[in-house]
Amino acid sequence: MHLSRFPRVALSHAPTPLEPLTRLSQHLGGPTIHIKRDDCTGLASGGNKTRKLEFLLGDALAQGATHLVTQGATQSNHVRQTAAAAAKFGLGCTALLETRVTDGAPEYYNNGNVLLDKIFNCTLESRPAGLDMNQELVAVGERLRQQGEQPYLIPGGGSNAIGALGYVVCAQELLMQANERQLRIDHVVHATGSCGTQAGLVVGLQGMNTGIPVLGIGVRAPRERQEANVHALAQATWAHLGLPGALARETVQANCDYVGAGYGVPTPGMIEAVQLLAQMEGILLDPVYSGKGMAGLIDLIRRGRFRKDENVVFLHTGGSVGLFGYREVFASLRARPRPAPASCALRRRAIARTHGASNTARCSIGSARRSSRAPRPRSRAIARRARAEVPSDRSCRGRARSTAS
Repeated sequence: MHLSRFPRVALSHAPTPLEPLTRLSQHLGGPTIHIKRDDCTGLASGGNKTRKLEFLLGDALAQGATHLVTQGATQSNHVRQTAAAAAKFGLGCTALLETRVTDGAPEYYNNGNVLLDKIFNCTLESRPAGLDMNQELVAVGERLRQQGEQPYLIPGGGSNAIGALGYVVCAQELLMQANERQLRIDHVVHATGSCGTQAGLVVGLQGMNTGIPVLGIGVRAPRERQEANVHALAQATWAHLGLPGALARETVQANCDYVGAGYGVPTPGMIEAVQLLAQMEGILLDPVYSGKGMAGLIDLIRRGRFRKDENVVFLHTGGSVGLFGYREVFASLRARPRPAPASCALRRRAIARTHGASNTARCSIGSARRSSRAPRPRSRAIARRARAEVPSDRSCRGRARSTAS
C-alpha cells in the first residue's frame, strides 16, 4: 500500500512504543498483553486522532483551507487534537460540542479537554444531543464561507476514508515492530466509537494479509450497528486505497457489552481498569474510550476468551486528559492492596520481547556479577552509628534485672 501518494502533514511522534504489560498479564493469569502506546502520539498530550489528522490536515491544506470545522462530545479528545493541529498550521477552528452527558459534574463541562480547547483558541458551540451533527457542520461551514473563510469540514472522530489512512499506517508500524522482536500477534483489541481507528486497522492488517483479527470494544452503539458502520467505512477506505476486490464482512468484529448506561457514563469495569493500569503499569487510561476498552479486554480474559499462550495487543487510543472531567468519579477511590511484583522470569521474557535476547543475556550476566560480588564495607561513621543503635548484652541484662525487681 503506497500511502505517500496522499497529502499528509507531520504531527505524530511515531513509531509509538509497543510495550509488554508484564504485571497486568501476571495478575490476570491469561494471555500475554502488550500495549501499543498511541496515547504517546505527541500532539496536545497525544491520542489516536493525531494519526488521522495527519492525512486530514494534508487534504485541507491541499484544498487551500483557512478554517477547520469539526464536532464531538463535550469531552472530545478529537476536538482537542484538531484544535491543536489548527493552531500549529495557523488555521481557524470551530468545534460543535454535542451534550451527550447531561448530568455530569461541573468539571465535565469546564475542565479536561474543554479547558484545553479554549487554550488552543478553538471557538466552541454547544448542540443538544440528537441532532444530525453532520448537517450542523455543513451549516456552520456555509456561515464561515459567507464570512470569507475557506472551511474544511472534519466529521466526528476524524472518521472518514481519508482519516482512516492514519490507522492503515499504524497497522504497518505495528507489524514492523512485531517482526523486529519476533512477536507473534494473535489479537488486536481497542475501543471503537466513531469507527475510523478500527476501519483503518482492519484495512491495513487485511491488506497485508497478516491474518490478525481486530476486536473493537464498543463505547456507544449496539454491536450490529457498530459493526455495520465500521465495515462501511473500511470498504470506503479499501476503495480509496485502490485495493482489489472487496473486504469481507467477517473481518469486522465488535463487542458492545461494556458500554454501560451510555456514552461517557462511568461503569464499575471502567473504574477498575483505570485503577489497574495506573497502579500496575503506571499508565493512564481515559474514562470514555480506552478505560471501557480495557475493561472489556480484562473481562474477556477472565471469561477465557483468549488462550494463555496467546499474545494480545491492546491499542491505547489516549484521552487521559478526560480524567480531569471525572474528578468526582475517582476522588472517592480507596487504596487497593498492592499486587505482588512480576516474577524475574516474566521480567526477563518482557525484556526479550521488547529489546531482544541480547539485552536479556546482558541483564542475566549483570545479575550474576552483582550476586557474586563481596558485600561493600560500610564506612566507619555508619558502622559506629549502627553499633550505637544496637543495645549491648550488658545493657539488656541490666534492664532485665530492673524489670524483674
